Amino acid sequence: MSAKDCGNHGERRRKLFRRIFAGILIFLLIALLVILLVWAILRPSKPKFILQDATVYAFNVSSPNFLTSNFQVTISSRNPNDKVGIYYDKLDIYATYRNQQITLRTALPNSYQGHKEIDVWSPFIYGTAVPVAPYNSVALSQDQATGSLLLMIKIDGRVRFKVGTFISGKYHLFVRCPAYIQFGSRTNGIMVGENAVKYQLVRSCSVSL
Repeated sequence: MSAKDCGNHGERRRKLFRRIFAGILIFLLIALLVILLVWAILRPSKPKFILQDATVYAFNVSSPNFLTSNFQVTISSRNPNDKVGIYYDKLDIYATYRNQQITLRTALPNSYQGHKEIDVWSPFIYGTAVPVAPYNSVALSQDQATGSLLLMIKIDGRVRFKVGTFISGKYHLFVRCPAYIQFGSRTNGIMVGENAVKYQLVRSCSVSL
């Protein structure tokens, strides 16, 4: 075999590899374009969250600047999409007061939410002798004395969207639910057991991705 034949054989092989590579690349680009078009047409909407109620079992400010609290909240999530499912991969719920976290994070169970479905969670969120900033400790005592307290129930986590067999990457989910708790007057709540009070709230939450 001449050197010229070997050179032609090598050139044909390189051309074949280039064609195969180009074919694979074109296929991937077409598949990506189809996915993007489907995604753009369906335009998945964010889930909608509602804080339905909060049951207060304990809420005590102690010296010097510590807070012990125990709540059970009921939160519902609705998938507003007709053709898009939602995977909740990791969700943590906790409470804050004036932008300071005052409870531990409680993990919500992973779940899949189908089209137009509603999920309901009723987790406990609590913190024992949590140190709070001195100015927040003063504000907490004042709010308790006046009988009205605004907490923010927050959910942080990750979600994925499912369109047909396609599953998107993970998106960071932020949920913020205002919880107005009125101490002092139990006419605004329902007694649960000896010391707990349940407050019907029904507050829409802000959701961002």
